[in-house]
Amino acid sequence: MSTPSPALAALSGAPIGRMHRRVLLTVSAMFLFDLADLNTFAYAAPAIRAAHLFTVHDVAFVTAMSFAGMAVGAVLGGRAADLLGRRVGMSAAVLIFSAASLINAVVSTPGLMAAARALTGFGLGAMTAVAISYLSEVTPATHRGRFQAVALGVGLVGIPLVAFSARAVTVSHPTAWRWLFVAGALGFLLLPLVWRLPESPRWLLSRGRTEEAEETVRRFVPDFRPDAARPHEEVPAADQVLPPKARFADLFAPGQRHNSLVMMVVWIFALTGFYGFASWVPTLLAERGQDFAKSMTMSAITTIGAVPGAFLAAPFIDRFARKHLSVVLGLLVAVVGISYGLSTSTAAIVIFGVLVAALSQAYIAVLYSYTPEYFPTALRTAGSGLGNGAGRAANIVAPLIIAAIYTSPGLGYVGVFAFVAGAWLIASLTVAFFGLNTRDAALEELHARPAQEEPVPTPATNHTAAH
Repeated sequence: MSTPSPALAALSGAPIGRMHRRVLLTVSAMFLFDLADLNTFAYAAPAIRAAHLFTVHDVAFVTAMSFAGMAVGAVLGGRAADLLGRRVGMSAAVLIFSAASLINAVVSTPGLMAAARALTGFGLGAMTAVAISYLSEVTPATHRGRFQAVALGVGLVGIPLVAFSARAVTVSHPTAWRWLFVAGALGFLLLPLVWRLPESPRWLLSRGRTEEAEETVRRFVPDFRPDAARPHEEVPAADQVLPPKARFADLFAPGQRHNSLVMMVVWIFALTGFYGFASWVPTLLAERGQDFAKSMTMSAITTIGAVPGAFLAAPFIDRFARKHLSVVLGLLVAVVGISYGLSTSTAAIVIFGVLVAALSQAYIAVLYSYTPEYFPTALRTAGSGLGNGAGRAANIVAPLIIAAIYTSPGLGYVGVFAFVAGAWLIASLTVAFFGLNTRDAALEELHARPAQEEPVPTPATNHTAAH
């Protein structure tokens, strides 16, 4: 058993202070650009189709390549941040997706658009994997979920912003879609803010940089002194499960394999359900016979539900086990998603669309909080990137499946939403039967078992903290 760390005890039990608020503000701004850029193509696609004669299969191909970039970016970016640091990882990710957004603005053929979106996706995937891990590592245990929910809620403002901007600039002038991507390049403005953030003290400790870690903890807890931690605040040291320079393969070693596989399955099906809805609604409404302006208006209104969805998760995300919240929210999304697909009136489409957006984003807030808790510090961003990357990789194939379902006789529009609901159901059942209970536990407490011990999905091991 390694010596308890006063620095981590102080960080885990700290009151919310000025530095926590700066971190939250900066990460929220990163998510604002991330989610706006991520959804730009979905809302620009109808205008691109009108101006450049893209087919439904062209849209599917570009969307698939975007997810391919995100998959690679999440895995490589996450691993790089475990080796080089969280701040370096976030800075590089912002630089990449901002530069790639400019490239998106000057291309107009399916092949070049797909390449540009793949590069954008690389930066976006890396940013998400690193940012959710960083926020989890520097936030007190009792506020981890709330901070993730607020950051996501602010970020989600970017989706209706893009949707209504697309509605405003492309309905009369379809070729104006390029300006949507130019706006995404304003992410460059975030770089000075990101670089001013403190490095994660947990990462510094995992690399043996104890003095730097303690000095950084003082930026979060100004009165912290290494010898002043009270006994009841002490927690097990960060890296007794895996060595500081853990290999990527250790994600599948005994003691960690179960967690890695569960997160991969959950991300695969949750993101298949999430993007199966979010990425296709504008195009499918237009294809179903709605006129261009009306379909853009309806899909834009639907996105409004996303913002309160994440914010509404904030009051209860730390009050209940994330395992239980994710199961309930996933099942609700499945129900309202299939209801959306069966709706024919404008009012019903809008109501169920808003509910899908709100509930699915509440679910994502829980998932963002839940995922970093599954991995020890030495592999936290790699593990988060693995789960995230698996979900993005699944969405390389999912758009092609959705396009095939939509164009198949007897399936069509309703079939797409049945597929989406099924994906949410699988994600929920996976957590229900195999998920861990991580509520209120310090990150180190979640990984205090010996490395050779393989966790099994029983109530006895779904513990992690006594509640």
